[in-house]
Amino acid sequence: MNLKQAFVGILTTGCLIGAAVLLPSVGQAQDAKVKMAMELLQSMAGKIGPPKTEGIDTVAGKQVPAIYFGSTKMNNHFDLVDEVVKQAGGTATIFVKSGDEYVRVATNVKKDDGSRAVGTILDPKGKAIASIQKNEPFYGEVDILGKPYITGYEPIRDQSKNVIGIYYVGYLK
Repeated sequence: MNLKQAFVGILTTGCLIGAAVLLPSVGQAQDAKVKMAMELLQSMAGKIGPPKTEGIDTVAGKQVPAIYFGSTKMNNHFDLVDEVVKQAGGTATIFVKSGDEYVRVATNVKKDDGSRAVGTILDPKGKAIASIQKNEPFYGEVDILGKPYITGYEPIRDQSKNVIGIYYVGYLK
């Protein structure tokens, strides 16, 4: 009986050590995936053209600035975010700065009813907005519309270096 208990103890210890070694690499893989998706989103947006805001547009019944990459308006235009998700998985969003809020104007994040979450705002009390307000990116876990995501948020700057929006990518945890 003692030999059997010793074997089970050694096996259990081995499993715990194995889990401790593997779990950080799962987190690192997720972080690498988020960074790769963010680079893809920014690269694809850059190929369309430089970011700018111009005029006002209606998104989900809200009046918000129209955000462009080059001459392509992003408000209610989903090709960019959908192509990023097609290539990298997860979710992607373009936010526009509207006063003190950041509004989703192009997204494939879904609401509970399955519709795109356009017109919803970045959590004003969340971790991501605190970084963006300091002109810094944010990478980490956040709650989006009640669900946990591993995410990346990077400021979108116009040619004068003003923050006019946010690039977002994320994966449901």
